[in-house]
Amino acid sequence: MQKIQTFKDLIAWQEGHKLVLMIYDATKKFPKTETYGLVDQMRRASVSITSNIAEGFSRQSYKDKTQFYVMAAGSITELQNQLAISQDVKYLDKKEANDILEQSMKTHKILNGLIRSSRSKIGVRIENRE
Repeated sequence: MQKIQTFKDLIAWQEGHKLVLMIYDATKKFPKTETYGLVDQMRRASVSITSNIAEGFSRQSYKDKTQFYVMAAGSITELQNQLAISQDVKYLDKKEANDILEQSMKTHKILNGLIRSSRSKIGVRIENRE
């Protein structure tokens, strides 16, 4: 197992980055009228996931790390809501929406492990919400 030296070495960041790329690719096909609506929100939410993981990685205390990882998890849930809306208004077909949703759930599960690990180092329990 390789030593984690940068935030890019975190599996949660790597899977989140895949999710960001999927969102950017999918939203290219959205109507131009959504450029400052759903497209912007989905891109911001997805980028927020990896940005918060990266920022959490750089924090010195596990309490601070956990706070940023939890914010990343919130952004995943926000993105999942936006995916549902995108599918309901027919901007995404069912397969593409499901592929992105699966990637978001994979990222969320890995991130939850990172949150549990960080919380265990500060003595805070977490419910299993997977």
